[in-house]
Amino acid sequence: MKPYAFGVDIGGTTVKIGFFKSDGTFLDSWEIPTRTEEGGRKILPDIARSISKKVKEAGISLDQVEGVGVGVPGPVMSDGIVNKCVNLGWGVVDVKSQLSDLLDNISVEVANDANVAALGEQWRGGGMGFENVLMVTLGTGVGGGVIIGGRILHGANGAGGEIGHMKVRDDETAVCGCGKRGCLEQYASATGIVRISNLALERDPKRETSMRRFDPLTAKDVFDCARQGDAVAGEIMEEFGKALGEAIAHITCVMDPDVVVIGGGVSKAGQMILDVVSKYYKEAAFFPQKNTQFKLAVLGNNAGMYGAVRMIISDK
Repeated sequence: MKPYAFGVDIGGTTVKIGFFKSDGTFLDSWEIPTRTEEGGRKILPDIARSISKKVKEAGISLDQVEGVGVGVPGPVMSDGIVNKCVNLGWGVVDVKSQLSDLLDNISVEVANDANVAALGEQWRGGGMGFENVLMVTLGTGVGGGVIIGGRILHGANGAGGEIGHMKVRDDETAVCGCGKRGCLEQYASATGIVRISNLALERDPKRETSMRRFDPLTAKDVFDCARQGDAVAGEIMEEFGKALGEAIAHITCVMDPDVVVIGGGVSKAGQMILDVVSKYYKEAAFFPQKNTQFKLAVLGNNAGMYGAVRMIISDK
C-alpha cells in the first residue's frame, strides 16, 4: 500500500481536508471555503488544488498517495455518484470520476457525510472495537449512519441511514423539512427540541419554568434547566428521550448493532442524553437487544475526515 491518503469532508460552508499515513496516523488538517456558486462547479477543482499543494509541501508525489476519501452532504450511490446535493448546488455529479481525473487518476471513494462520520467513529471513535455500529447525529437535524461488518450501508438510492425521517408520531400537524409530518427530526434535533419546548411554554403560559428566562431558547438551555431540576425542562427531556429511544429500538430490530454511538452538538449534554435515551430504548427494544451498548461520539467535527480516509485504506 502507498504510504499516504487524504480524507475530505465537504460541508456547506467549508471543506475539511485531512492528511494521513496509510496506517491511519493523522498528520495534518486544514479547511478551505466551499464555493457553492455556479452550481458548485468550483468545489472539486478547489479540493484537487488544495491536495496537490499539500503533496508538494510535504515533499511527496501523487504516486505515493493511496487515494482520497470524500464525505458529501447528500445521497451518494455506491458507485460514487452524488444524487443531488442542494447545499452544494449540485444535481447529479460523478464525484468519484471527476476528482480522480483532477488528481492524475488516483483512487477516490465517496459516501454520504453522515455515513462517513459513522465509519470514522467506528474506526477511531466511540464505536472503536466494534464491527456493527449505529451512529446517530443530533444537530440542526437528525442524521444517521449504519456500519455493518466495518462497512457503510449505502442503500439502493444512497439514502441508507437517513433515520431522521422515520415517522415516530401520528398526531403531528407541523410539517418537517422533508415534507412529511411526525419525523424523528421534529423531536430529537436541536431545532426539534426547541420547537417542542416552545410549544410546551405556549400551552401553559402560567406554569413556572426557568426556560422562560432565555430568548431565544436553545437546546442547551433546555438540557441545562433539566439538569438543575426544572420540571418542564425535565418533561421535554422525557419527550425527546422517548422519541429517540423508541426510534433506535426499531432500527436495532433490523440491523442488530453492537453499539449505538450518539454524536452531534446535542450530544454535548453528555451522560444525561445516554441515560434518558437508553431508558426508553430498553422499554421498546426486542429482548435479545435490550443490553445494546450506548456511547458518546468522541471525534467531533473530525469524524468525517477519519471516516473518509478509512474508506480508502479499509481493504488494504
